[in-house]
Amino acid sequence: MSLHPERVPTREEIVRAYTKPIPGWVGFTCLAFAAIGILGFVGGLFADADRAWRAYHVCWLYFTSLSSAGVLFVAVQRITTARWSRSIIRFMEGYVAFLPVAFVMLLLSVFAGRNHIFPWTHEAPPVQEKVTYFNGSFLAARVFIALGIITVLSVWYIYTCVRLDVGLVPEAGAKWAAGLRARMRRGYGDERRELHSTHSLQGKLAVFLTIAFGYGWTILAFDLSMGLSLHFQSTLYGWWFFMGAWLCSLTLFTLLVLAWRRFLGADDLITETHFHDLGKLCFAFTAFWGYLTFSQFLIIWYGNLGEETHWPRLRLTEPWVHFSVSAVMLVFFAPFFGLLSRAAKVYRPTLALFTILSLVGMFLVRYLEVYPSLYGEAASNPFGIYEVAVLLGFTGIWGGCYLAFMNAFPRMRVMLITSPYRDEVQVPVDAKTMKPLPAHE
Repeated sequence: MSLHPERVPTREEIVRAYTKPIPGWVGFTCLAFAAIGILGFVGGLFADADRAWRAYHVCWLYFTSLSSAGVLFVAVQRITTARWSRSIIRFMEGYVAFLPVAFVMLLLSVFAGRNHIFPWTHEAPPVQEKVTYFNGSFLAARVFIALGIITVLSVWYIYTCVRLDVGLVPEAGAKWAAGLRARMRRGYGDERRELHSTHSLQGKLAVFLTIAFGYGWTILAFDLSMGLSLHFQSTLYGWWFFMGAWLCSLTLFTLLVLAWRRFLGADDLITETHFHDLGKLCFAFTAFWGYLTFSQFLIIWYGNLGEETHWPRLRLTEPWVHFSVSAVMLVFFAPFFGLLSRAAKVYRPTLALFTILSLVGMFLVRYLEVYPSLYGEAASNPFGIYEVAVLLGFTGIWGGCYLAFMNAFPRMRVMLITSPYRDEVQVPVDAKTMKPLPAHE
């Protein structure tokens, strides 16, 4: 018998704790940030179009990659049939709301901003293979197909997660989304059968999403980040890029869980154990990102090939070196040593501090992927009002999308916490016959 018996909250307790309305000033702040960003970007198009579009591209890479990685993390919870995250994972599911917006934003950058962002529009690639690879139509098709598949699978997967809970507590959510929740409930049947049929579908979607994420973000990283330097190539670049996004999604998730726990007063539903688990994840993937970063640098160093060494060398010279050192300190050294102890992981101020540092550092990483490749050996570091304004704008747009999702739907996985059948999903069941499947299936 367990020494610490699990307490299962009622559905009424969950709805009561998680339906506290978000203060209006939060949405107003997101709207204000978005307006500042749009005004700054439009002003930049007239004053310095290159800077405006390049700042736009940096922010697009940053917010889109972390949003996609966050949805993948949710899918991984299904693949591993994780139970520890059931009371908090909805806070990460909200990342999906930005992906359709990001797809539209990519259309703008590829068609309207291509001459300001991509060097292949006005510079001949060094070898014939790259001339073919960086053909405008071929590249546009690749990136739109890759992001399109990832977005469709992500939205579909999160839809299945949310629908389970909307069917049980349709009243949990803002009134403006009542019609949407009603459409989602159509055909909703027996609770046990819905749980197993959805769980079975999610198992397939999660695997396809994982494959699409790995291949898709490798393509996107090669085309939209590494390809900004036509003379550089690294087979490890895709891994390095999307694992940075994975780390970013976890650090932001940790901050959101801290914020939601304080706002909702849900101390009995979001516990110290959750923070310990999140801290361990942030620490582990900080170490893994550092390993990938050093591995890529080491291979380039001992290979000593001119088409590779110029890329890190440029970022270790003026005016970029200060940003490069700061990025490594913020993403790796500070969180790695700061989160070594259990105490630092469960003490909320230190956990918040090191996750914020990591988020800031990863933005610098994205900046360093784009700006040095496009500006080369510049006289000064082009970081100022345009970059700050566009960053605020993307923050506001991302925050607005996230708030809309969190207002529209239940903020916790009600079924997987309260259903009497919740732990049956640990053993695969045929959704039609409701009989356990053989282990090999």
